[in-house]
Amino acid sequence: MVRDGEHLILVTVCPEGNYEEGEIQFWEATGSPLIPLSDFSDPIIMKKYGVKRDPETLDIVNTAAMQKHIMVILKIYWGDACEKICEAIDKIPLSCLVIGNRGLGKLKRAILGSVSNYVVNNGSCPVTVVKQVEHEH
Repeated sequence: MVRDGEHLILVTVCPEGNYEEGEIQFWEATGSPLIPLSDFSDPIIMKKYGVKRDPETLDIVNTAAMQKHIMVILKIYWGDACEKICEAIDKIPLSCLVIGNRGLGKLKRAILGSVSNYVVNNGSCPVTVVKQVEHEH
């Protein structure tokens, strides 16, 4: 989905109140500044944003950045994932979005709601949903 030289913007949404007092409060309404890949690979910098690094995701993103010669940027929001992802589509702006699903069963999805379904129905750009791979037990 990304061509050589393009930008890949990773958007993550953290629950409200999932952070310490400080700089994050400045960004709560608008999201973090755009964070380059070199910064979000650094655990000390990511701690400032209240986000834990995921080594597997970083490996995938680093590989894609090198192979495709793309610029990878992270944007962090705090609050309701449904609202904040739709907000990101318009404010960044995004030309398309790939979103994962949480793999909830029918009952949990009915109770908690589906972020991906909300974004597909309310987002202002094309949205592709990637289903979680089910592992055999």
